[in-house]
Amino acid sequence: MEFKNEKLLEFNKYLKGKKVAIIGLGVSNLPLLKYMYEKNAIVTVFDEKEGDEIPRKLLEKLEKYKAKSFFGKDCFENLKNFDIIFRSPSCLPTRKELMEEEQRGAILTTEIEMLINMCPCKVIGVTGSDGKTTTTSLIYSILKKAGYNTYLGGNIGIPLFTKLNEITPKDILVLELSSFQLMGMKVSPNIAVITNITPNHLNIHKDYEEYIEAKKTIFKYQNEDDYLVLNYDNEITRKCKKEAKSKVIYFSSREKLDNGFIVDNGIIKECEDGIRKHILNTKDVLLRGNHNFENIAAALAATKTLVDQETSIEAIEEFKAVEHRLELVREIDNVKWYNDSVSSSPTRTIAGLNSFNEDIVLIAGGYDKNLDYTPIAKPILKKVKTLILLGATSGKIFEAVKKEEESEGKSINIYMTNTLEEAVNLAKKYAKAKEVVLFSPASASFDMFKNFAERGNIFKNLVNNL
Repeated sequence: MEFKNEKLLEFNKYLKGKKVAIIGLGVSNLPLLKYMYEKNAIVTVFDEKEGDEIPRKLLEKLEKYKAKSFFGKDCFENLKNFDIIFRSPSCLPTRKELMEEEQRGAILTTEIEMLINMCPCKVIGVTGSDGKTTTTSLIYSILKKAGYNTYLGGNIGIPLFTKLNEITPKDILVLELSSFQLMGMKVSPNIAVITNITPNHLNIHKDYEEYIEAKKTIFKYQNEDDYLVLNYDNEITRKCKKEAKSKVIYFSSREKLDNGFIVDNGIIKECEDGIRKHILNTKDVLLRGNHNFENIAAALAATKTLVDQETSIEAIEEFKAVEHRLELVREIDNVKWYNDSVSSSPTRTIAGLNSFNEDIVLIAGGYDKNLDYTPIAKPILKKVKTLILLGATSGKIFEAVKKEEESEGKSINIYMTNTLEEAVNLAKKYAKAKEVVLFSPASASFDMFKNFAERGNIFKNLVNNL
């Protein structure tokens, strides 16, 4: 008998004639335009960009789907008397106009929240300050290898809400979830993973506590039949067990756990009641760095009840680094060039630095997210021969390293540049045979680039043209 998603059918009936607000013309919300139009909802789009900043193709879609629109910084003055509001991840639910509408009676939600609410199958969600894309992709690859019909979404993959009519109870959804997507949600995935929690996005969140609480939403609405995978080595995530209603599985690269998954002297092991079973030698995988071995341990924990270990091992051994994440670009004159553009915080770049035994020429710096750069100074002094800085955070990184140099009585070569092209050319000039050039900004991209992917692609083009 053909499966019918009763929740979705009921929601589709509800939409007819309802006033729907879509906040932001981003990737996750665009498919909603057509969907709402087809379900006879009355749609209004809000975007703080000015009308002349909106691409013509998007304006044509608004016309095609008969959507009203309000643009510009004052657009939310018109957010009144809606039945349902789909916010974009970048528009936090704490915004005054959204809260007022919700208090009046509007349903405030997101594409991701509605997807999880109405999904008929098991949902695996991954969040964390670092490592979530690699962990999500590993889980997806393991499930595909095992023969599951699997959908990839959230921060990566495609918007999946409009695919709900295709999804059956036998399928599995794998979602990468940011703090912005999780914030305000009242539903959690069946299997939740938190890779770690460290300061991030403090230029947008009210404070660190708000950021932490947003991350915790991934497990707050789980029940005793669900699973929560936590990083034992991160104090915040380790303590999440006290708040969890679900079954907790830890992973660690520092502790020999009695239960969970550990990285122990280059071997990934499963621990049960103090017995440690060898699963995988990290020499047999293509990924580099202890942080990636932790990601593998997290992925094994998340798929433990779904996939046999032999299949999981095959998938992991075949898995290549996700683009812009310690991605080997090329080797020139016995110097390997790595693109780690996704590293938008000091902790990510520290993990990248610790992935290499070779001397490093580091290119770093970018948009300032109000993060503390003191912790990165010691690893730079330990691992880096030549430091090349650019962007808004270059001064912060420079000051942090200089203070550490005075403290340690040691110095490295530091160069300040204005463009990525200038930085790449300097790296080519100073990198010696058997060294590594690592582009790991420890900062966001928005001072010079649209996003980290554009930044990484430009870096790769510059390197490939050397």
